[in-house]
Amino acid sequence: MTKSAKVYVQVAVDMDERGKMMPREIAWEDGSKFAIDRVLGVVPAAAQKAGGQGDRYTIRIKDRITSLFFERSTNLSGPVIGRWFVERK
Repeated sequence: MTKSAKVYVQVAVDMDERGKMMPREIAWEDGSKFAIDRVLGVVPAAAQKAGGQGDRYTIRIKDRITSLFFERSTNLSGPVIGRWFVERK
C-alpha cells in the first residue's frame, strides 16, 4: 500500500473570542482557492493515509466531503501555532 503525501495548504481561518478556529477557504498548491461551505465536525485524529496527527476537520466544499488537518506545532512560543494539510489521493 502506497502512503499518500501530506500537502500543506494555505487556509483562511476565522477565530472567535474563545479561540475557536473555523477554516473558511483553502488555497491549493497551484493557487486555486476553494470556499469551505461548512465544517461538519472537528476531532483529534491521525491522518491514516499520509501519517501524522492533529485535529481533523471534516468539511464540505460544494457537494464533496473531505478532511482537512491542523497539525499543532510543538514549539509553544512564537507566532507559529501549527500548519494545515490535506492528504493527496
